Amino acid sequence: MARVVGLDGSVKRDVNLSATDVENMYRLQVLARTFDRKAVSLHRQGRIGTYAPLHGQEAAQVGAAYALSPDDYCFPTYRDHAMYLTRGHAMRDVLLNLSGAGNYVDREDADGLRTFPPTIPIATQLPHAVGVGMGAKYKDDDCAVLASFGDGATSEGDFHEAMNFAGVFDAPAVFFCQNNQWAISVPRERQTASETIAQKAQAYGFEGIRVDGNDVFAVYSAVRDALARAKDGEPLLIEAVTYRRGAHTTTDDPTKYRDEAEVESWAEKDPLERTREYLESEHEWTDEDERALREEATDRVAEAVEAAEAHDGYDTDAIFDHVYDGEHPRYARQRAAVPENPDVER
Repeated sequence: MARVVGLDGSVKRDVNLSATDVENMYRLQVLARTFDRKAVSLHRQGRIGTYAPLHGQEAAQVGAAYALSPDDYCFPTYRDHAMYLTRGHAMRDVLLNLSGAGNYVDREDADGLRTFPPTIPIATQLPHAVGVGMGAKYKDDDCAVLASFGDGATSEGDFHEAMNFAGVFDAPAVFFCQNNQWAISVPRERQTASETIAQKAQAYGFEGIRVDGNDVFAVYSAVRDALARAKDGEPLLIEAVTYRRGAHTTTDDPTKYRDEAEVESWAEKDPLERTREYLESEHEWTDEDERALREEATDRVAEAVEAAEAHDGYDTDAIFDHVYDGEHPRYARQRAAVPENPDVER
């Protein structure tokens, strides 16, 4: 399994990153965890809808998204909040989406960012991602597509169909599996008899690799190299081995199906601690730097919550956007069935 930084923060191989990039990756991980904790609290207070915590998967999401160029496409899932933040989407917009007040693609700050809205159905974004990659290839668009999903998605037909199309048509696609060990309450060993998820790529004619998903630099390096290869017509599957330390969603109770000792053992592999220890040993990161960063993250999250909750209401007509390319004959009747829409004559 590919690794750059050990569990103790020691360097296994050169990260080939500037001090600025290293600090930015840590800053984004801290911001993601701070946001995550606040989002769980907001749901408990009824201020946002059901939320999928990312605690423990910060390195996987930040490292993968950090490797993308602005021209590359990104297909996240419902848990990939850190990917949106890393891609440059405003935290306010992430919160608005969670409150049902819109989606990422219509925001002004998202202009030019090739990031798709989060996918709730499991694995359905994977064929779409391959299709976008194939279209880009036909148009000679020098880009690649990163499709993110969990280990449970590998049990869905969409995963296998997408992999097959990518292999047959040499799509510029990178399949990024965040293997967090649990598909809701189903453990990884009940998902597949394969020794690894990465080896599934062999059936479709391309390579699969495993990487330490709690090592942000290893993830970044693996995804960066995979994107370059994908642009040359070589799709890849990356299995980022990580762990979901929180609940599947805020409607889930993980204590019902997993051992607390397992959670504690993964806490010792915490991605933020490993990055911080690397910064301390290699870039003279201090306790004062840490305090300032934590305060900054807390302030940014608080500002984003205030901005999101100051929005001017819900546009009920927006539920019809992006369903069809143009106006559909059924829209008039369906709009009339939405009682909150004041602009439709009943």
